[in-house]
Amino acid sequence: MAYLWTPAAELVEKSNLSAFLRATGQPDYDALAARADADPAWLMQEVFKFCDVRFYRQPEKILDLARGEPWARWCVGGTTNIVLNCIDKHRGAEAWDKTFLVWEGEDRREQRRLSYAEFASAVERLASGLRKLGIGKGDVVAIYMPSLPETFVAFFAILKIGAIVMPLFSGFGPDPIRSRLNHGEAKAVITANGTWRRGTPGPLKSVLDEALETVPSVQHVIVADRGGLGIDTPMQAGRDHWWNEIAQGGAELPTAEMDAEDPAILLYTSGTTGEPKGCVWTHISFIGSMVTRDMIICGDFKPTDLFFFFSDMGWMVGAMCACIPSFAGGRLLVAEGTPDYPDTGRFWRLIAEHKVTYLGVSPTIVRGMMRYGEEVEQYDLSSLRITASGGEAWTETPWRWFFEHVCKSNIPIINISGGTEVGGCIFTGTPNHPMNPCSFSRPALGVGADIVDMAGNRVPDGEVGELVLRHASIGLTKSLWKADQRYLESYWKTIPGIWVHGDFAMRGEDGLYYILGRSDDTIKISGKRVGPAELEGILTATGKVAEAAVFSVPHPVKGSAIVCACVPSATTQDSRALSEELSQALVHGMGTSYRPERVLLVDDLPRTRNMKIMRRVLRAVFEDKDPGDLSALANPEAIEHIRRKLKA
Repeated sequence: MAYLWTPAAELVEKSNLSAFLRATGQPDYDALAARADADPAWLMQEVFKFCDVRFYRQPEKILDLARGEPWARWCVGGTTNIVLNCIDKHRGAEAWDKTFLVWEGEDRREQRRLSYAEFASAVERLASGLRKLGIGKGDVVAIYMPSLPETFVAFFAILKIGAIVMPLFSGFGPDPIRSRLNHGEAKAVITANGTWRRGTPGPLKSVLDEALETVPSVQHVIVADRGGLGIDTPMQAGRDHWWNEIAQGGAELPTAEMDAEDPAILLYTSGTTGEPKGCVWTHISFIGSMVTRDMIICGDFKPTDLFFFFSDMGWMVGAMCACIPSFAGGRLLVAEGTPDYPDTGRFWRLIAEHKVTYLGVSPTIVRGMMRYGEEVEQYDLSSLRITASGGEAWTETPWRWFFEHVCKSNIPIINISGGTEVGGCIFTGTPNHPMNPCSFSRPALGVGADIVDMAGNRVPDGEVGELVLRHASIGLTKSLWKADQRYLESYWKTIPGIWVHGDFAMRGEDGLYYILGRSDDTIKISGKRVGPAELEGILTATGKVAEAAVFSVPHPVKGSAIVCACVPSATTQDSRALSEELSQALVHGMGTSYRPERVLLVDDLPRTRNMKIMRRVLRAVFEDKDPGDLSALANPEAIEHIRRKLKA
């Protein structure tokens, strides 16, 4: 079988996965995966031992299925805390006096470094201040902050006292903030007065104030002073507190001992209609899934690595940035602003200057940087050891560009896919397996991943099916916040007894795995289903568009017709000629049945804060229907622009 990349023997020998195989006595990954799926409790026991997951009190039982798979309980009787595993365990160890967090502001002259000891001290001071305000176990505390060191201090300070972190995207306007704070009944919000956005001071506290006009549950707002912004920050007496005034410290504050399955993080993901869904991660679920099983064992993150994923705390990668390097005793790079400002090479410069070894990207970031051509070649990226990608399905053109220009066709792309509701991976890459464009190495360990038809039967290799989980894994959301019935209906009732994730997937003839987009985005032409990613790949391969979104709409004769929304590359001029060229590209690549009904050229595509394109919104706008829940949109202005284009 031909592969584009095959791992060197030395990489395989030194990988964490190979060490785990030796520790568990398994001959290879497939044998390990088979045993893990047959006995998920055994797997997690081995993961805890291999990765040195800490408990105050050891669990009496690893997995309890007395109430059925949807209500699985993990580490019954055990007590722990994310802070115990990510900060406290390093006290007195080699990592304690070494750098944990490196921060660079939008102006590169602003830089800060914090050792584990300094970071832990800042966490303890803020945690003490929160306790003095009456915040404690089970209280929900939101974080509405840009990428600052204080953002990560706040994350761990909330967890240290046993409260629940609610991350909010720093680009949110008042409405999505209001809906989440009310739904989660947040008691406090930690924010900053503002941040720099492309050279302009952007307020945060004033946006939050507008949202809080109708959020009665919030009793306290803690405000970090970003400094140098020159913006007015009104403070409401009795409710608002400057960070530095409450984070004074005092007596040593012990980390709260929590039941392993106590809620730790309440992270919202958008719903197709209605209110967003509140996903619940516990103190053991995220540590046991994404951090240890997925990224340390399978993803090969090591204590010597510097982790960098240009992200916001408001989505899953924010928690990954906080927990993966800190658990392992590694380092984290945090950057304020955007990847391409104040210059288009900023993203690559950050990697080169700080000598990043473990780089995370989303395909959207890669497509955005591709528009600047081969500027990346000006930067020394030789420090990179591993890259990881997630957030959405790849198409081949950006994957190949990233592999050739960033990975230098030499280092692996650890492609991962799971989601907020899964709290970890369903498919994963590893350094032990070969790669082809857009591929995943294997299903993640112990999650019961499968590809099935709508009767729940496994489909043959080479055929597209629904991606499912046949049993609960440790990372799965513990129901949905205040919505047990919605949880069951969303995931467990489409195919009774099986978690239906909502993605189309396929095991290829090469033995690798592929995700082909959301199953509710499927396009059916001439009786054949096709994922939008396949069509979008043809459009971006022309080199004439930076991004593309393809969706179907009802057609009175054909049944359904294809519509393409494309963001032209900077060099494009003649829009009519480009639309025709893109239409012909689809016909040439797929056949005449796939000639689009319309090719719409737009400035931007509606996307969530984790950069997923919302095709259902495009479809609704095109059909002039209600687009449903829009609270997760990072760029709502894109919708009005598209409406104007449609009327033109």
